[in-house]
Amino acid sequence: MLVRTARLLPIIVVSHPLHPSCTRSATHTFRWSLGSAAAAAAATRRGLRSMEPLNTTPEVPTAKPPAEYVSLVPTDMAADEETRPAGLLPGETVVKEGKAAILFPSANEVFYNPVQEFNRDLTCAVLTEFAREVLAQRGVKLVVPGERESERVVVSLTEETDEADVQTEQKNGAEAPTVNALVGERCEHGLRVLEGLSASGLRSVRFALEVPGLQSVTANDFSAKAAALIGRNVDYNGVGHLLRASCRDASMLMYEMRGKKERYDVIDLDPYGSPASFLDAAVQAVSEGGLLCITCTDMAVMAGNSGETCYSKYGSVSIKAKYCHEMALRIILHSLDQRAGVYQRYIQPLLAVSVDFYIRVFVRIFTGQATVKNSASKQALVYNCVGCGSFHLQRMGRRSSNGKHVKYSPATGPPVGPECEHCGQRHQLGGPIWAEPIHDVAFVQKVLSAVSGNPSRFGTSKRIEGMLSMVTEELDDVPLYYTVDSLSSTIHCNTPPLLQFRSALLHAGHRVSLSHACKNGIKTDAPPAVIWDIMRCWEKTNPVKREKLSETSPAFKILSTEPGSEACFTVREDANPQSRKRHLTRFQENPQAFWGPKARAKAGGGIVTDLQDKSKKCQNKRKNQITDSELKNIHCKRFKQGTCTHGDRCCYSHDPEQTTEQKTTE
Repeated sequence: MLVRTARLLPIIVVSHPLHPSCTRSATHTFRWSLGSAAAAAAATRRGLRSMEPLNTTPEVPTAKPPAEYVSLVPTDMAADEETRPAGLLPGETVVKEGKAAILFPSANEVFYNPVQEFNRDLTCAVLTEFAREVLAQRGVKLVVPGERESERVVVSLTEETDEADVQTEQKNGAEAPTVNALVGERCEHGLRVLEGLSASGLRSVRFALEVPGLQSVTANDFSAKAAALIGRNVDYNGVGHLLRASCRDASMLMYEMRGKKERYDVIDLDPYGSPASFLDAAVQAVSEGGLLCITCTDMAVMAGNSGETCYSKYGSVSIKAKYCHEMALRIILHSLDQRAGVYQRYIQPLLAVSVDFYIRVFVRIFTGQATVKNSASKQALVYNCVGCGSFHLQRMGRRSSNGKHVKYSPATGPPVGPECEHCGQRHQLGGPIWAEPIHDVAFVQKVLSAVSGNPSRFGTSKRIEGMLSMVTEELDDVPLYYTVDSLSSTIHCNTPPLLQFRSALLHAGHRVSLSHACKNGIKTDAPPAVIWDIMRCWEKTNPVKREKLSETSPAFKILSTEPGSEACFTVREDANPQSRKRHLTRFQENPQAFWGPKARAKAGGGIVTDLQDKSKKCQNKRKNQITDSELKNIHCKRFKQGTCTHGDRCCYSHDPEQTTEQKTTE
């Protein structure tokens, strides 16, 4: 499809994957070509520019476009261009984020959510450190604006070691001179990046302007209008030498790039909703040791509202529990590892965070048949008690080693009985989930050091610093968490202060940490029996009215048992983590009204219903519910059809006269 726009709107030649006449190359990507001076002058006189398929030949005049090509903008708009800022069409606005300035139409034709600036800032920070780590092996050194070299030097403890290190560095520098990679410049040995669902191209433009060490960035979107907007934003920001626009189906594009020499070093997928349909292609199209960045916004499915839907998409059953947000992270990691294992590949999580209304994971993909055999022992089922919220994990496989010999066998279980030993209620079965660490603490510390040392680089640097600080403090070998308020709610007592509860666990000899996924979350290696003993001791100093408890309630069963050990609630110094002591911005406050997920962009363009009006209309819709007496004024539809079997006990009206009056009123 050829998209022609008015003046200053570039022509984008796009090959549709389903069109039978397409004979493009396998990549189906495009770049801007300046052409010769005469061609540029001719294009200026015509008021048009062009974008040609990727090749090394100079631009040549093209024939008249066929009739099947579509013009998106009427040509009579050119008369009004003199009264508008350069590059803007009627109704367009310029959105600035980071170093990028993006053109957006007034209609909801292309999706954009300003609240996800944190998502894009964090991705730029992670991508920079990943590029620094990978390109260092290729002799390339990244130069980030605002980053002082002295902050990244590790100082040794002794002078002798310092001198030896300096001599070694000088020797290495003489033997293998490094190449500096600057922001906004193309690096010959740099990374190849694909943003599969680019929409406006904002994220890709920011990559090109803010992340050094890139060879190319491909911004792809299946929408022709989105591809046209990407092309204009590329020209508007002057990154045509790095950024290529593509109008392809994301899965087909990644499937075509599965060859070892054609794979991308970084693939970023940020869909509207679930990324499940793109994961199979993504794990194949990323290079060996490459970075895969995935966003999931279908949290209702992954947080337990629709466990059957979660299983159909991710191969795991979600549970509606207090730890649902971390479980969602482990579900997507399980799905990635399962799909990668089909192709003898496995994942190595670098960072996985639950933020606002979505989750974001960064994983590296490697190939290794021997390592893939460990996959079963990395997954686990979750037994969750519906009464008290206690949970137990059951590994899917077992791995035992004796020297160089490794034996794989099925795991033994289950870890629980038919009923919960604490409250006597039944268990729910969820999963399987990823049961290994979800963060690479060493890599996260590098990202944290770079962000804290250069706070002016990102607009959300304070929140990134707070979030990553909590991530580094988490117990990486303890899946899931409890919440103090839910424990207190189970036995109907006052909630203990966070520091006192953490201190009680530390006094008992167990490890404990907070969780970035929940403000009141407690991650600990203490078994549920120890946790309930601490709550029983707390209830003795803050008693509840036992006579009001039902004998079948979890609270009655838990409090009927005496604690096995006495808990000490004296506050310890190490109970308060550094991120809490420093008052870092760990959790986001509501940035603006109606800041949650936005409406999906309309395929045909046009202005959608105002979200604020819709939100106001739906507010308090459950507070003014219809009472039983008001239901008697509503005629029973089943009685009219002669199928109502409730008789006088029916809550609706069976009066035929009322039915006649309703028809007359209508």
